[in-house]
Amino acid sequence: MTTTAGGAAFDGPVTVTVDAALPAQGYRLRTGPDGVDVRHRDAAGLRYALQTLDQLRADPGFPAVGYDIADHPDFAVRGFLLDISRDRVPTRRTLERWLGILALARFNQLELYCEHTFAYRDHRQVWRDASPLTAEDLRWLDARCAMLGIELVANQNTFGHMERFLRHPEHADRAENPDGFERGGRHHPPSTLAPTDDNAAFVTGLLQEITGAVRARRVTIGADEPFELGTGRSRERAAREGLGEVYFAYVTRVMRPWLEAGYTVAFWADVFGDHPELMGRMPPGAVPVVWQYDAPRYAAEVLAASDGTELRSWRGRGSDVERLRDGFRGRARELRAAGVPFWVAPGTGTWNSLIGRLDNAVENMTDAAEAGLESGAQGYVLTSWGDHGMWDPPSVAFGPAVHGGAVSWCLEANRHTDLAAVLNEHVLLDPTGLSGTVLDRLGRVCEEFGVPMLNGSPVARALFPDVNPPLPALPTARALDDVTRTLRECRHDLAVAAPSAADGEVVRRELDHAAALAEFAVDVLRARSYSGAASRDAARRLLLRLPALLAEQRACWLLRSAPGGLDDSLARITPLRHALQEAASRP
Repeated sequence: MTTTAGGAAFDGPVTVTVDAALPAQGYRLRTGPDGVDVRHRDAAGLRYALQTLDQLRADPGFPAVGYDIADHPDFAVRGFLLDISRDRVPTRRTLERWLGILALARFNQLELYCEHTFAYRDHRQVWRDASPLTAEDLRWLDARCAMLGIELVANQNTFGHMERFLRHPEHADRAENPDGFERGGRHHPPSTLAPTDDNAAFVTGLLQEITGAVRARRVTIGADEPFELGTGRSRERAAREGLGEVYFAYVTRVMRPWLEAGYTVAFWADVFGDHPELMGRMPPGAVPVVWQYDAPRYAAEVLAASDGTELRSWRGRGSDVERLRDGFRGRARELRAAGVPFWVAPGTGTWNSLIGRLDNAVENMTDAAEAGLESGAQGYVLTSWGDHGMWDPPSVAFGPAVHGGAVSWCLEANRHTDLAAVLNEHVLLDPTGLSGTVLDRLGRVCEEFGVPMLNGSPVARALFPDVNPPLPALPTARALDDVTRTLRECRHDLAVAAPSAADGEVVRRELDHAAALAEFAVDVLRARSYSGAASRDAARRLLLRLPALLAEQRACWLLRSAPGGLDDSLARITPLRHALQEAASRP
């Protein structure tokens, strides 16, 4: 961007011209005494040019300055994926709020990750207690997306993570292991479909129904983390043909009708990327999506940890932690060398955290953009998962969404975006400057614990010890005091913040509650260092605080989300309650 003295009048003439020489979605915007000149490559470029013009006009000094701006995105596809299956299904109002943020951040694709939360005609028993989205909901959302230049892409998992179907007797025989499986030293219910033609036809029926509610010629079939593959019904075939071959045959069978119909089919690249012998066989139109949610620095800290507890925990779950040290670059280099088109997918870092892991998320998103640009990735999809009940409120993901959209549009201009300022000015509309600052500060609390870990924070591991690896170490007493001080300061600032966005009071309430839950988690960690009567008394005090916290969690949930899934999510706290009750009853 360059500027000169003397700009266009607020009501000056606007000339619009198509310019085929510009990059896709690109534009050139000039303002001066003669008015505004807009050149654009396509409809998207025109949209972004006019959006920029509106932002310039918001400055009272607009007529005094002439602007010359040439702009286009780094990634053609800039997607946002919102998990609606673990266990939080957003209301229409919440989806509308998300669309406003996504449009601001120039995302052009939205996916709602689905396992069991779409109202499939023939599977009421699977979704009846989940408050699922309906075909009518998706048609409404598709129209709202189209108004904003966002493509709504159908997303339905088709291989792993199918436990919500497999738990029902009518689908139990579809499982690779109907009796479940062992992972990380624990028994889990069946989650992976057996790689059969019958199951491929079954999930094709699901895809046909959900794609019928949207207009996009893209679809995401998931196919990630088929943990049990090759251990049950496909064991002999995998031993004979190879695990990669069994995986690829099933996944390409699911893809085939969509590719033949001209769709782009995205799928997660975790299994595919571990089998380089498959890369030369990728059918045209299929796009592996490389995902990774921990920044290289965090992986390096875990690898360097003195006793290796965290490292052993993840290795026991089958994770290749060493690969994380390279961030996105290792896998991206392999796919580029093989000539396979691919996308990158970082994460918001909000799941398994309650209040976010913003330092990690920012580094992870920036790393994805850097590696993607270096290796020629065609798309960038920011994921917001809901592992273990999505206890984190939606607003915790607002900052990561802003950063992810910014660096996928133009990395070099936005890698150092002041998130607090953007949140205050454009998302929360807070003249006090406090709401965005609290969001930013809460998201960075994880660092203050001083405990290197992956895919989560000490807050979540304290509250949900049964579903996460154990903490590699207890934070020091000083670290816990520092975290408590930060949380209290954030709650004080929230009390006097003045977000005037439509959901401003919701944001204040849900962030205050999230901070209160984090304070509770800190006290749980502090109590673990006690012994004898001190431990018993601390557990009793914690149990007295828990009912009010759970009541507020329920109330905040219902401000943004449908009731289905709420009881399942709240049940995640039961193991902690039982542990506290046991400690409280000791002599």
